[in-house]
Amino acid sequence: MKELLNVIVENLVDDKNSIKINERQNKDVTILELTVAESDVGKVIGKQGKIAKAIRTVVKSAATYENKKVIVKIM
Repeated sequence: MKELLNVIVENLVDDKNSIKINERQNKDVTILELTVAESDVGKVIGKQGKIAKAIRTVVKSAATYENKKVIVKIM
């Protein structure tokens, strides 16, 4: 799931080197913490959070396909 999130975010931001994804395991849930450059935060979140919601939906759908639970946090 980390790789999928990375591919999606790489296509949205200008500073690809600033993408950091921290993966934590909490019981049966995987938490992906996404950090990008200050100038790219708006591009990842989008108007009214629509892009962030879409990113979460795609990652959760892919995780469900593999019988996993994933939470994406944008920091």
